[in-house]
Amino acid sequence: MEPLNVREYEALAREAMHPAAWAYVSAGSDDEVTMQRNHAAFERLEILPRVLRGVDTADLSTTVLGTAVDFPILISPMGVHGLTHPEGECATARAAGSIGTLMSVSTASSRSLEEISASATGPLWFQLYVYRSRPFAERLVHRAESAGYRAILLTVDSPLWGRKERFLRVAQTLPEELDYSSLDDEDLPEEESEPAALTWDDVDWIRSLTDLPLVLKGILHPDDAVLAVERGISGIVVSNHGGRQLDGVPASIEALPAIVEAVSGRAEVYLDGGIRRGTDALKALALGARAVFVGQPVLWGLAVNGEAGARRVLELLRDEFGAAMVLAGQPDVAALRPDLVAWKP
Repeated sequence: MEPLNVREYEALAREAMHPAAWAYVSAGSDDEVTMQRNHAAFERLEILPRVLRGVDTADLSTTVLGTAVDFPILISPMGVHGLTHPEGECATARAAGSIGTLMSVSTASSRSLEEISASATGPLWFQLYVYRSRPFAERLVHRAESAGYRAILLTVDSPLWGRKERFLRVAQTLPEELDYSSLDDEDLPEEESEPAALTWDDVDWIRSLTDLPLVLKGILHPDDAVLAVERGISGIVVSNHGGRQLDGVPASIEALPAIVEAVSGRAEVYLDGGIRRGTDALKALALGARAVFVGQPVLWGLAVNGEAGARRVLELLRDEFGAAMVLAGQPDVAALRPDLVAWKP
């Protein structure tokens, strides 16, 4: 029987994947408190629907940095899609384009930036890690720009990798498919492969490399959001890295309202972390997110049925979001306001 919701894909994906590959994709850091909190926080946030508004259909379309998408659920940057399906990010990109949404491609992709772009039928952003080498970063930015990517998404919460104990127990059995094909031999740093301890000077430098919009992913503190907009950043992704970096931080949805307030319309704000239902997206947009990013569920679909599975996961989320919009009395995403939701005591 075909899964009826995203969670049902999770169980099927676990059965389909190598145990170490599953741990790589699904593990959170340390005790996984933050990863669990990402989901629990959405359950604490209630919808207060409006009625008698004559709404029987809703316009789900929006724009992100001027790019039109059919609905505000985008694909998060995630490494090594090839661990879930041989066609990797190329299949994911086709799925995203076929349903009218945007995909972010990771520095640690299992297909090259150019291959993914050639396969894509929709817009792409490129997510950048800076591996302690400015020439490394510069080459990747220019490659992404040349391949038609529409924004650079700089991950700023990873001066080192979070300690994912569930993965570390089985890491030595990881299949050989763990190959960062996005990185040419000339791109790879000579020694260390940890991400860099960035500063705001690095952000300014990356902005100087390209005319593409720069988005910062991994912001949780309102003061950092203010510093970002003061430097002309185009977008901010409120994210705790899916609970895969520092354990014990707030759920992304909990941090969202303060950052929206701090930004005050000077940049677009997005949310990443914990999206498992269309109602989750509705709640985030009501609190001020322009769009949300979804990560692991797309890989679950890819593991179960390749491109068609990834597309089906996105369809389920889109359809749930559309139904929630109508049932909450909301005609379009521009109508969403914070008074549509309330935190449980």
